[in-house]
Amino acid sequence: MTMMAAQPSIKPAVWIGSAKADLRAFPEEVKDAVGFALYLAQQGGKHPDAKPLRGFGGAGILEIIEDHRGDTYRAGYTVRLAGRVYVLHAFQKKSKSGIETPKAEINLIKSRLKRAEEEHVAWMERQKGTKEHG
Repeated sequence: MTMMAAQPSIKPAVWIGSAKADLRAFPEEVKDAVGFALYLAQQGGKHPDAKPLRGFGGAGILEIIEDHRGDTYRAGYTVRLAGRVYVLHAFQKKSKSGIETPKAEINLIKSRLKRAEEEHVAWMERQKGTKEHG
């Protein structure tokens, strides 16, 4: 078994808020599909089912939508912050009408994106500090 650290091309996934716990509650098949899409993102690729999330302009928020036994599950993430994949949200879509992401979910993603950006700035500062002292 090889360690992931041996592959420097793999970007770390950073989970914001309850995204990881929420994803863990999904059915196994959904977790596998979302996990694979995130793994591709960590490698710098894009899953064919990953689509830009509407309402963010060109902000680089991608969404994976998985249907399972009549339910729809979604996970939103961004790769626009260099060097890391930020997983912003994972949720089960409750509404049966329309395919639009509910406003409350969009607002949560927006607030978590802001947190991801703040975390990214702090991470970049820490990286700079280790390079200067290394």
